[in-house]
Amino acid sequence: MNLDFTGRTAIVTGAAHGFGRAISLAFAERGATVWACDVIADELAATQRLCQAAGGNCTVRTVDIRDVEAINHFVADASKAAGLVHILVNNAGGVLGQVGQPLENVTPAQWQAIFDVNVTGAFHCSQAVAPGMKTARFGRIVNISSGAGLGITLTGIQAYASAKAAQIGLTRQLAHELGPWGITVNNVAPGFVRSNPTTEKQWQSYGAEKQQALVEGIALKRLGSVDDIASGVLFFASEYAGWVTGQVLSIDGGR
Repeated sequence: MNLDFTGRTAIVTGAAHGFGRAISLAFAERGATVWACDVIADELAATQRLCQAAGGNCTVRTVDIRDVEAINHFVADASKAAGLVHILVNNAGGVLGQVGQPLENVTPAQWQAIFDVNVTGAFHCSQAVAPGMKTARFGRIVNISSGAGLGITLTGIQAYASAKAAQIGLTRQLAHELGPWGITVNNVAPGFVRSNPTTEKQWQSYGAEKQQALVEGIALKRLGSVDDIASGVLFFASEYAGWVTGQVLSIDGGR
């Protein structure tokens, strides 16, 4: 399967490290013009350097996807430079440094913060690219959720499991709304991957016994990598997935 994105422009959110960096690099290596954003400027710059070292084209901007105006400016700049944003990957998200705690201790601000970055940000990014995609009658939107959105979260953070489930619901709804314009909307639900400082801290907190138990609960008996997740995104963004929409692909080694 030859995945070539020459002539395509892809926006990737949450691109400073982990999944977002791997996805940005995967597109850049395959000819896409990448516009990557995050709130972590120094690591985002490192993503840009890696894309350029691979011979790719990558523009980066520091953007907080909770800021609608910033999103709109970023998408407008990408669209002006490229003529059209063909692909949007809503990868930004996470637990924002929160840890699991009893339901009764969760504050409204803690709950809302996780929804803002994992669901509302994806909504506003999709909203920003939709007009151009409709005009072109082509587009690929790929949301990155989590196995937590299909079951429960290992972190115990109620808002995270709920937000990722909501993002999956948003994926299915937008697939039906945007389908008449040739725009597909799909979702990748990763299993546990040691992909960034947060997941590394989580992994270390388990200790040897729980780490082994987690791996033993995976059909393939190993953890995955950021490249495994990027591969699923490439498929959804490619011509091979032209008649695939509203779908959730669990990339978790088999649960």
